[in-house]
Amino acid sequence: MSGIYYGGVILCVSSVALVFILLRSNLGLALRAIKDDDQASEAVGVNIFRCKFVCFLIGAFITGVAAGVLYLNVIFIQPFEAFGISWTVKLLFIVIIGGIGTFEGPMIGAIIYVLLQQYLAEYVGYNLIILGIVTIAVISFAPKGIVGTSEEKFRIQFFSDRRL
Repeated sequence: MSGIYYGGVILCVSSVALVFILLRSNLGLALRAIKDDDQASEAVGVNIFRCKFVCFLIGAFITGVAAGVLYLNVIFIQPFEAFGISWTVKLLFIVIIGGIGTFEGPMIGAIIYVLLQQYLAEYVGYNLIILGIVTIAVISFAPKGIVGTSEEKFRIQFFSDRRL
């Protein structure tokens, strides 16, 4: 069991480092250009298909390795567990709470989600309602998420995605 934990920690640290390095590379610069204006970036020579394809390959590889580590201790995997809507809801909650478009937002959102899941585990019928209320409250009071709103108010950015 500890091997799965250390595998998860290594995967987490390496994927965060990969994204951090990717955002500072030429591919990250091209992706920011595509995000701002895809037609203008293509006009200056950015190969949009290649950039998106490389990002898809990197994301698919990390997802495959993460699923392999996650399901190492499961004997039988059912499709509704691996491909259910609950994964999408969890990920949307994490990103919305942390902050869309920020580097550290999903990390903060994941920590908050895990803590809330631990505290709400005894309220089986009400945990999704409480998570929904938390999501609506964050969207109402901090529309850019916790990290995005704090960056906007305090002008502090821990992990800048700008090139050095």
